[in-house]
Amino acid sequence: MKKKADPFRALKSWIENGDDALDLEIQEEMDDEATPALTEEAGRKREKKKRDPVRARRRLEGGYAVAAVLVCLALIGALVYAALQLPAFGGADTLVDSEVSAFYVENTLKETGAVNIVTGIILDYRGFDTLGESHVLFIAVCTVLLLLSIRGDKNADRIAREEAFDRHFEPRDDEVLQGAARILTPLVLVFGLYIIANGHLSPGGGFSGGAILGAGLILYQNAFGYRKTERFFTYRTFKWVSLASLLFYSLAKGYHFFTGANHLENGISPGTAGNILSGGLLLPLNFVVGCVVACTMYALYTMFRKGDF
Repeated sequence: MKKKADPFRALKSWIENGDDALDLEIQEEMDDEATPALTEEAGRKREKKKRDPVRARRRLEGGYAVAAVLVCLALIGALVYAALQLPAFGGADTLVDSEVSAFYVENTLKETGAVNIVTGIILDYRGFDTLGESHVLFIAVCTVLLLLSIRGDKNADRIAREEAFDRHFEPRDDEVLQGAARILTPLVLVFGLYIIANGHLSPGGGFSGGAILGAGLILYQNAFGYRKTERFFTYRTFKWVSLASLLFYSLAKGYHFFTGANHLENGISPGTAGNILSGGLLLPLNFVVGCVVACTMYALYTMFRKGDF
């Protein structure tokens, strides 16, 4: 409670104690009068301190947005500039009319052992590009996992909700679909493996064969549900198959890059052109690429359809 002011207190102190006491009393009275104002000022400072982090976060978010826009504009400008530097369509210096195409036609069979020149180009001459493309597929799945916030832990309530979801949306009792899937799914999977295995001999390869395998898995899942599909394909299966495939691809092509850059013999024979076991590492590379594509297709379908594996 505020003390009641005495108008004669300062004068009494001066008479009794002198000038110093008068100054002290005057200062005390001034302090008493300023106390409410100081308290109010301290409250405003506290409120300002509380608002400062929010304002700082908003400024930081605004800075991120401006930086993102600037990066996008710079990237767009670089791509447009690069496109403008390309040779004119139909010009004599375009790649179509250069010696690159003739080199591929004349040397692919001899150097890679692949009858299918396209496969030899993709997995050998342009192996670095294909290495990046294979990893892009895996990165796409990882991005979807992050966006959907997939968690490995499952409680009883979540499992019950998933079961209800499956019963509501999946045609588990559709005899026509299930009968067709029993016949078509093995044929689709075998055909996908055939396309992969003969990718270096005929049109096909890891990307097209992997897409067929992924379609077969999706067909089976739509006919029989997630529970039966999870008997042979789960989230753990996706992780280990993708890891093993990408690791093998990286090591194999890394060895090729190292030996080629140093003009060394890699010791891998292209074999006899036309045989199934030919083309050096093209056959196993096709298989690992097919596995990555198949896993990616089924994983993306499952996550967008169900929200989880």
